[in-house]
Amino acid sequence: MCGIIGFVSVKEKEKPAQFLIEGLKRLEYRGYDSWGVAFGKKPTVYKRVGKISEAVAEGKTLTVDRPARAGLGHTRWATHGGVTVENAHPHTDCTGNIVVVHNGIIENWEELRRELQSAGHKFRSETDTEVVAHLVEEQMVNGEWRVVNLIEAVRKVFNQLEGLNAIAVYFPQQGVIGAFRNGSPMVVGVGDGEHFLASDVPAFLPFTNRVVFLNDGEGIILSGSKIKTLDAKTGKEIPLKIEEIDWSAEEGEKGEYPHYLIKEINEQPQVLSRLSKYPEEDLREVAKLIEKSFGTYFTACGTAAHSGLAATYLFTDLAKRHVNFAVGSEFYFLESFLKPRSLLIAASQSGETMDTLEAVRAAKKHKSKVVALTNVRGSSLTRLVDKTLLLNCGMEKAVLATKSYTAKLAIFLLLASQIGGDLEKGRELVSKAARGVKKVLEDGNIKALARKLKSAEHLYVIGRGVNYATALEAALKIKEVSYIHAEGFAGGELKHGVIALIEDETPCLVFVANDRSRESVLSNAKEVKSRGGFIIGVSPDENEVFDVWLKVPDVGAASPIVNAVPAQLLAYYLAIERGLDPDKPRNLAKSVTVK
Repeated sequence: MCGIIGFVSVKEKEKPAQFLIEGLKRLEYRGYDSWGVAFGKKPTVYKRVGKISEAVAEGKTLTVDRPARAGLGHTRWATHGGVTVENAHPHTDCTGNIVVVHNGIIENWEELRRELQSAGHKFRSETDTEVVAHLVEEQMVNGEWRVVNLIEAVRKVFNQLEGLNAIAVYFPQQGVIGAFRNGSPMVVGVGDGEHFLASDVPAFLPFTNRVVFLNDGEGIILSGSKIKTLDAKTGKEIPLKIEEIDWSAEEGEKGEYPHYLIKEINEQPQVLSRLSKYPEEDLREVAKLIEKSFGTYFTACGTAAHSGLAATYLFTDLAKRHVNFAVGSEFYFLESFLKPRSLLIAASQSGETMDTLEAVRAAKKHKSKVVALTNVRGSSLTRLVDKTLLLNCGMEKAVLATKSYTAKLAIFLLLASQIGGDLEKGRELVSKAARGVKKVLEDGNIKALARKLKSAEHLYVIGRGVNYATALEAALKIKEVSYIHAEGFAGGELKHGVIALIEDETPCLVFVANDRSRESVLSNAKEVKSRGGFIIGVSPDENEVFDVWLKVPDVGAASPIVNAVPAQLLAYYLAIERGLDPDKPRNLAKSVTVK
């Protein structure tokens, strides 16, 4: 949520505004409702409400793009104050010579604002962010800094802020950017004669794959050709740790596809095929942690949470081992049972999901071991845990998680197989699922089904066993992007109240795997049909209860992997049929970095 892009260059960049806007476009997947850029010694500040693409189409982007050595841009997701140009970032101080962008929430902003207003500062916005610009201005007296340098002023202000925040302060006349983080992500790109600051790697990936990941409580100063990292509390310099990431800029482009969502759905066979060869050493190490633990717990949020729920069934069936699951946002209220011998496995595509990170911090407080499943090397999650299993599914930019979901399922299946003593069988299942997904992607019936369902107001989804989680995930996908009200249920819960919702022609998606849940869920489907429901069966075999049959291959315990794909495609085509943008669903962000 919210995006930051900044640069400092040895030579003047000919078109700094264009550079910043292109960087912000590469961060659009994070979600935003307004945006802005600032650049140059006497800073040009330009802000807009709405999408960048809309401004470009309407010819309302900057008409003057003067050369500059530094600049800062931001995409805002409104928290404090409405969606207005005045509330969009960047914000400036009273002099206009201090420029600030910010991700997160400053919890003590009202108190700080009152103090600053009493001291004569004039505010132009309703945001919590603007207090940062004026607080930095307060570090000056008659044009001279009260502290030893610019970064010390930023550090001092950062330590006044309560809550989880990332701030970046641009000093236009000096061509310097200083930034600190606590909670919200911040990463630096190390280039040739220029350096970049961003909330996520894709913002600068076309220019460098050499990065510095900032930890909580750390800051950085970018000045000309220099980079310096600091401890936020002490101000002492921290050794610079530069890492190389293996993503390419091409991965972040749509290529031949009209949307990122359909591109990433279609990448799943390759991802799964690659994961079927996951290094045994990593799986064995985590398996040993699970076997030694006194209680293993899974936590995650959103789509990742459904993979964790599915994993509880996979571990029961393949590993004959009990594991526990709780969503990340609720884990805090359950942490009391954690012990030093407990193990927490936390899943997050971005590695920056705030509720999941809070669950991990709770586990670390109890001295429990923690393992991460994440797609982003160097993310906040990877730096908190004892062991990381990378999803290795490539950059995922669509707001809706697809390939990262099936990747998590694959790794959970491999882990359960490793503990169950038959990793080769697990590899075979994942490989079989990869081939199965490829076949599902070739099914043209799903597009036709979307045309039939595009005017539906409600859609219900049922599954049992491991595919109860699939039902929840399918409903989430459909409502996220098509805005059709969709709900997922365990099939056996129908008779406990849910069946009251069924009317004539109410669509119901039913997941039927060839496992011990098969007869039960088919019986549930008949209950729905007998009350007028329109049954869409996702199954290896046709059945008389189905009004529409979406065929999926029989892949045994890997059924939740192949079963997820028809739901992903249906969600995508429903969005298209309803005239919606599948890559930018309303009110949603790819990475939820605030609580």
